[in-house]
Amino acid sequence: MNLAYYPGCTLKTKAKNLEEPAIASMEVLGFKLEEITRWNCCGAVHSLADDDLIHQVAPVRNLIRAREQKKNELVTLCSFCFNTLKRANLLMKANAEKRNTINSFMDDEIDYSGEVNVVHLLEVLRDEIGWEALAQKVKLPLRDLKVAPYYGCMLLRPREVAIDNVEDPGILRKLVEALGATPVDFPESTRCCGSYQIISDPGVISAYAWNILSSALSHGAETLVLSCPLCDYDLGQGQKELVKKRAEFKGMPIFYFTQLLALALGLDPQVCHFELNYGDPVSLLREKNLLS
Repeated sequence: MNLAYYPGCTLKTKAKNLEEPAIASMEVLGFKLEEITRWNCCGAVHSLADDDLIHQVAPVRNLIRAREQKKNELVTLCSFCFNTLKRANLLMKANAEKRNTINSFMDDEIDYSGEVNVVHLLEVLRDEIGWEALAQKVKLPLRDLKVAPYYGCMLLRPREVAIDNVEDPGILRKLVEALGATPVDFPESTRCCGSYQIISDPGVISAYAWNILSSALSHGAETLVLSCPLCDYDLGQGQKELVKKRAEFKGMPIFYFTQLLALALGLDPQVCHFELNYGDPVSLLREKNLLS
């Protein structure tokens, strides 16, 4: 089964360890992520200014690309891309005046009215494959690996775009369980990583990282799993500062959910690009006899 797929910019540069294991894993599960043609940057964030409609052109153009290919669903991996595309899509569905203005900006494009449904790959795993069916495909159960699911902001905020229960999300927990690992719930799992504050105030990121990582560690987690390249970057950079500032902090490996998925499905670890991860994920996986 082919799924229209929007990769976004970061997955082609800094986050190959998010995209490549996803593509390989979905093929094992009977799905092909078919990259839409002529895609452009999603715009990175959804503009909240009422009079800033020009910034909605970038995400809407990607939705138009999917519609041109006669797709009614567009799958994403990056949490920021998902959030930006889905919110733009909801705007085009709900606000006729703004929809007409945005369409008028694009003389060479077909008019768009929100016909394409934007979904995250985690939703595909949950709703189209199912946790039980996924568990049956696992060849290398991730036994004894204690994993803290980290959602950050973009998968759950605002409420109308959330992929799960905003107050008590469980989609990553269910995935971790299906892969044979032990999920570790912790209270900071939906706390913001600091987002783009790393640009304006890099020093503050270590404080965000400490709150999140120390919470996960104190609840027994050995690693964090997430889906957002910006969260991965902020928490990774934050760790570098924490190791310098706090003698008691030794670091914590961070995985993308697609890497754990690929590993559990028995794929070649090279497809996971663990060398791009922060921390020392390979040592942890070897310790758990999950890598030779």
